[in-house]
Amino acid sequence: MSSRYRAKFINSLSGYKSVNLVGTQNLDGQSNLAIFSSVVHLGASPALIGFIMRPDNGSRHTLDNITQSQNYTINQVSADFYQAAHQTSARYPEHESEFVTCNLSEHYIDGFNAPFVQQSRLKYAVKLQEIMPIAINNTQLIIGEIVHVICDSTAIQGDGYIDIESLNTVTASGLDSYHTGERIARLAYAKPELKTTSIALDGSAIIDDTLQKITSS
Repeated sequence: MSSRYRAKFINSLSGYKSVNLVGTQNLDGQSNLAIFSSVVHLGASPALIGFIMRPDNGSRHTLDNITQSQNYTINQVSADFYQAAHQTSARYPEHESEFVTCNLSEHYIDGFNAPFVQQSRLKYAVKLQEIMPIAINNTQLIIGEIVHVICDSTAIQGDGYIDIESLNTVTASGLDSYHTGERIARLAYAKPELKTTSIALDGSAIIDDTLQKITSS
């Protein structure tokens, strides 16, 4: 395979991926914004999140800023601004902020120096905890602890589930294809003796009329 064909082909194999903008700022106050499709949940208590940083080519503004400040933000991308978010993948020089060049707005909270994306409807502040080198391909797993969450309150259900569909959150496949999600169902906690059962959006009630035990023949 040619290198570009191989990149698109292999990147498509993992299916739908989350799309997030990582916001950072260096010690001189220069902001930076970059799109990532590798953000992954690592744990709930403590609340840990990770993402993969590609090999260092000497101009990794996001990594440099995180290393300097120890702080960053992760901002979910919605259909309202996915094109601007995609544009942040262009290689702008360090002195140019992607917030400005891609027409996205910076938002700050007291006591945290990394910028949020104002347009994002679900975003969180993260403090760096560990950078784990992955020797086989010279990438790095950036691990941080979530310390503050900003989310539209109407999306947060009674059991803690966040209805990202209502936030118009987008997902990606491959390197350049963007999609909106459509929920099929929420399913109850699986137990060996019970059949798979749908639950209400807020998790408060069983939708199915019957909850039958699985019987072996």
